[in-house]
Amino acid sequence: MKHSSVSLSFTLLCVAFCVCLIASNLLETKVVQFGPITITAGFLVFPVSYIINDCIAEVWGFRKARLIIWLGFAANFAMLALFRLAVALPSAPFWEGDAAFRFIFGLAPRIAAASLLAFLLGSFLNAYVMSRMKIASGGKHFSARAILSTLFGESADSCIFFPLAFGGLIPVQELLKMMAIQIVAKTAYEIVALPVTIRVVTALKSMEGVDAYDTNISYNILKLKEL
Repeated sequence: MKHSSVSLSFTLLCVAFCVCLIASNLLETKVVQFGPITITAGFLVFPVSYIINDCIAEVWGFRKARLIIWLGFAANFAMLALFRLAVALPSAPFWEGDAAFRFIFGLAPRIAAASLLAFLLGSFLNAYVMSRMKIASGGKHFSARAILSTLFGESADSCIFFPLAFGGLIPVQELLKMMAIQIVAKTAYEIVALPVTIRVVTALKSMEGVDAYDTNISYNILKLKEL
C-alpha cells in the first residue's frame, strides 16, 4: 500500500469517527444520573472517538490522524450550522414539536463554539502524545500509550469545554467536579475498552501491512496535504 493512499479500513474508521462526534453532540442534550454521578448521554459514544483516534495514530500515524480530526471538525461545524438554520426556519402553525425541536437542536452558540474548540485541541493532543510516545518506546507498551494519550486529550477537552461553555453560569466548585468526573470516567472507558482496542489495532496492522512511526514529520496541524 502506498503511504499516501487511503484504504477501506481507514475510510470506515473515518466514517465511524464522524458519526460518533455527531451522535455525541445530539446526546449531550440529555443529562443522566447514576447515584451521585451526573453525566450527559454523550458519554456513551464520545470516548469512542478517542479510541478510533488512538487506532489511526498507532497504525497509520499522526498525518492520517490529523486528516480525520479535521474531517470530524468539518462534519461537526456543518452539523451545527444546519441545526441553527433549521431552528431559524419558520414552523408550520399546526406543528406542535417546535419547542422540543429547539431544545434538542438549538445548541447555544457559546456551547457550540466551546465544543468545537475543545474537540479540536483535545483530539490533536491525544494524537500527538500517542505519536511521540510510540517513537520514544520503540512501538512498545501500546496499552500505556493509549491510556496516557486519552488522559491528556480528555483532560484538555474538559478543561477547555466546561469553563468556556458554563463559566459564570455554574459555581466554580461544581464546574471543577464536572471536569474531574468527565476526565476520570472517559479515561476509565478507554481502559475498559482496551482489550478490544488492542485486537482491532493488531488486526489492522496485519490487514494493512502498515505500522507507522512518525519520524521526520511535521506536527503542524494545518499541513493537511501531508498524508
